[in-house]
Amino acid sequence: MRRAGPTRRVPVRHFGPSADRPHGRARDAVAGEEPLQLRLERDGASTPLVTTLRTPGSDFELAAGFLLAEGIVHRREQVLGLRYCRDAPSEERFNVLQLRLAPDARLPDADHLHRFTATAACGVCGKGQLTSLAERGCSPIEDGLRVPASVLATLPERLRDHQPLFGATGGLHAAGLFTADGTLLVAREDVGRHNAVDKVFGWALLEDRLPLTGTIVCVSGRAGYELVQKSLVARAPVFAAVSAPSSLAIGVARRYGLTLAAFVRDGRLSVYAGDERVVDDLGRG
Repeated sequence: MRRAGPTRRVPVRHFGPSADRPHGRARDAVAGEEPLQLRLERDGASTPLVTTLRTPGSDFELAAGFLLAEGIVHRREQVLGLRYCRDAPSEERFNVLQLRLAPDARLPDADHLHRFTATAACGVCGKGQLTSLAERGCSPIEDGLRVPASVLATLPERLRDHQPLFGATGGLHAAGLFTADGTLLVAREDVGRHNAVDKVFGWALLEDRLPLTGTIVCVSGRAGYELVQKSLVARAPVFAAVSAPSSLAIGVARRYGLTLAAFVRDGRLSVYAGDERVVDDLGRG
């Protein structure tokens, strides 16, 4: 079976004048969306962990990021194996991923498995409860990072330069990991914004780069609680979003010492938590 790609070309009929598309019938690129089931291999059995909808690509990173965000693993060494399921029907082979974890991985109980599956529609969100951060051993971030506001203001544009799938389809979210001077370390795209963030943090886990001290996460959408908690688990001290933050995201950021910037666009930004890490070099303008 051929693996599904991140985009599809589909027939479409355009109506009305437009400078960037032909009138009438054509073929259009759209974002790929396929289910991905993660299964745990343990004690000779394969147990479903979660099913999510994602854009095919970087599936191993997506799985690793989910495991990290849910507190199942904390280190690269705890991920012993990631492979596509050879026993699945041929048409589903690349939509089922087998995970083999170290004995000290914190495996979820049956109740948590149910909650994973129930919340997967918006990405691999997991439990989404305030208590889960304490359960995962999260402590306030103590990071001396100082970043110029002018650098933060440029991150969405820098991220946009590394969104080829969005450029082709207009239908994908993106997440990027940057250094304090705005150098991009990694960028990932996905139809689910949670998945894009998991792919970035999964990359960091598999590359043995955790904790993400001195780094900045930038996302193309809003700053919700689930995304902020993922950043806390990965220990990235600054989170920047193009769109609005939620009240819960702000509250958690303040409680755990995360710098949260939102409405980062058009050379401006608003910092809702941890503004001591942001150097004001933009002035009043």
